[in-house]
Amino acid sequence: MRRTEALQGVRVIKFRSEFERHEAGELNQIDAAALLGVNERTLRRWCVRFDDAGESGLLDRRLGQVSGKRVPSEREAQIETLYRTRYSGFTAKHFHEHLVRDHGFAWGYTWTKVFLQSNGLLPRATTRGAHRRKRPRRPLPGMMLHQDGSRHGWIGGLDAMDLIVTMDDATNTIYSAFVCPEEGTVSTFQALLQVFGEHGLPLSLYTDRGSHYFHTPRADGPVDRKSPTQVGRALAQLGVEHIAAYSPEARGRSERLFATLQDRLVKELALAGIGTVAAANDFIREVYMPAHNARFAVQAEQDGSAFVAISGVDLAEILCVQEDRQVGHDNTVVFHQLRLQIPPSPLRAHFVKATVKVRRYHDGSHAIFHGPRCLGRYDGHGALRAGALGAAA
Repeated sequence: MRRTEALQGVRVIKFRSEFERHEAGELNQIDAAALLGVNERTLRRWCVRFDDAGESGLLDRRLGQVSGKRVPSEREAQIETLYRTRYSGFTAKHFHEHLVRDHGFAWGYTWTKVFLQSNGLLPRATTRGAHRRKRPRRPLPGMMLHQDGSRHGWIGGLDAMDLIVTMDDATNTIYSAFVCPEEGTVSTFQALLQVFGEHGLPLSLYTDRGSHYFHTPRADGPVDRKSPTQVGRALAQLGVEHIAAYSPEARGRSERLFATLQDRLVKELALAGIGTVAAANDFIREVYMPAHNARFAVQAEQDGSAFVAISGVDLAEILCVQEDRQVGHDNTVVFHQLRLQIPPSPLRAHFVKATVKVRRYHDGSHAIFHGPRCLGRYDGHGALRAGALGAAA
């Protein structure tokens, strides 16, 4: 399934959920539009199109169409040549004035500035530091989740490990928390699978700029949205907005939560005599999290929830590492020092030189897919598991 098709499917699911609540009188159009991330006018247009044509009326009609406002490529080349040969050193504003006056340019100043900056012809202006103030909470649970990890000596007698916590911005409720050797892509998918599977899809996820969350070409610089990580790819496929924090102060709620956990959780684990990771995670899930939420969670500003239930989608097949590989001459795929043997398939005699997608799940198991068809599933050591062949993605 292409990413654009997946995003449209998620949008339809979200719209139907909020549309049904609106029809039932639980939401007015303003609140429903806010939950969908659009303005009220757009929501009204969607409702009319949904009444007229059903779900097909919600499809984005712009896909596959070239914008009529796009600057032609030959015009772009002309503008770049003009700046390099005649207007070098001009500011974007000054250059744009000459383009309009002397060269019949009909597009806006903002496009000119962005074009010059993106082609390295004009440096980007340094941004001024913003006046900081406490950010108000989101009014509904599920509108924003925080996820972060903290390395600490959580379990007495063991080396420092990472505690991965996913909490709600509106209520401070902890939805998932567990100790693992190291924070990374696998731990992120494990936490998201727990939360999304139990509560549904949130509108956004707020994290730091760790390498498993974002690709950052320059240290402490902006994230590169054009080069998503495995986590970024999965969130985009599910239609969940991924928000990057640019300072520890921006993650104040997470920082304060971990200060509380480092004080309380360590003592509770020691008091319970827990000395293993498995026992600690069972204790956190069954004992500590309910008590912590009862003590520290706050009431949301508004009644209801922004979580969207997503049916008919296997989240485990999305919240996993996915990488393309080429099948070798022996009908095997090499994936991170594992050699995965493709079993006989009724689809074709062999898959030599075919490009397949290998998926690695948070429990260490693997699967090979050719298009939507599963060719085989394997354990963490690369051994083929019996059954589960030929399933759709």
